Amino acid sequence: MNRVVVGYDGSDFSMQALDWAMDEAEYRKLPLTVAHAWQWPYGEADDEAKAHLRKAAEHVLWHGAECARSTSSVVDVETDLFEGSAARRLVSLSDGAALVVVGSRGLSTLPRAVMGSVAEYVAAHAGCPVIVVRGPGPLPAPTRPGPVVVVDREPSEAVLEFAFDEAAIRQLAVVAAGDLAAWRAGHPDVEVKAAPDPGRPATLMVVGRGENGHLGGAETVLQHAPCPVAVLGSHPARA
Repeated sequence: MNRVVVGYDGSDFSMQALDWAMDEAEYRKLPLTVAHAWQWPYGEADDEAKAHLRKAAEHVLWHGAECARSTSSVVDVETDLFEGSAARRLVSLSDGAALVVVGSRGLSTLPRAVMGSVAEYVAAHAGCPVIVVRGPGPLPAPTRPGPVVVVDREPSEAVLEFAFDEAAIRQLAVVAAGDLAAWRAGHPDVEVKAAPDPGRPATLMVVGRGENGHLGGAETVLQHAPCPVAVLGSHPARA
């Protein structure tokens, strides 16, 4: 079943991801799955200690789901609690998803070893498009939102499809290089530009990734983009 999946751990960064995921679920009229993973980090432990940690994880997940139910018009909000790797669980959930949304603390400010390892892993391995939302706190609501920007000079069909679909549902322009006559014809309500307007930074950047679990050029975009980034593999975008 197509759905929007969001990784949520209660941090400010995951709150941004939840905000974006709620919008996506509303725009696409899809169910939202709020996912949280936990694991005991200290080696061997008795059942009581692990039970306390699981209870805390349940509370975190409940909070995220309640935020979605009380502040959005998403009709169907589901939860997924998993004991183990958050990154691997999100990749597993991506196989039944239209989109996965993850938060990141801002990759360019940290050494590679800690630069949003969950976001990086999910973006490289997911079976559906992934949007990485960077930074803490609530998402700003610009009065003049900028375009959806296609980063690749020779974008794949999947990248273009996703970019035009996002622009259509958000009523934004697309900025992309090259001859896009066919895409203009298929999306007559989407304005296509060769460059962003000054003073109106991108709302979303869209980029293709490498093959076999490698981000390729998408890694640089994730490190330095000033806005959320959608990363797509060779899989088709799903509505």
